[in-house]
Amino acid sequence: MSLRSQLLKGILEGCILSVISRQSVYGYELSLKLHDYGLSVSEGSIYPVLLRLQKEKWIQGEMKPSPSGPNRKYYELTEQGEAALAEFKSNWEGIKKPVDALLEEER
Repeated sequence: MSLRSQLLKGILEGCILSVISRQSVYGYELSLKLHDYGLSVSEGSIYPVLLRLQKEKWIQGEMKPSPSGPNRKYYELTEQGEAALAEFKSNWEGIKKPVDALLEEER
């Protein structure tokens, strides 16, 4: 597994929560939205995270009719999910700033 993949795996939950906080989405749509931000994540990586987030009660899924094809499961953030996203953002800032400072410092 590449370093990029390992780093992304560690932050994928927060990224998924962030996308879902903006609007309800189904799995494939979620992968497209992550891709729009430059994060190439396979559906095979997304669905286990969605299941884990549901077990944590951070998101909830609801089957809705699709304009084309079978029904789709749309995911929405719960109140617990909103709190988890806020905590992720706080933790991310706590990590991002010092790492950026280290990487940007010239020797």
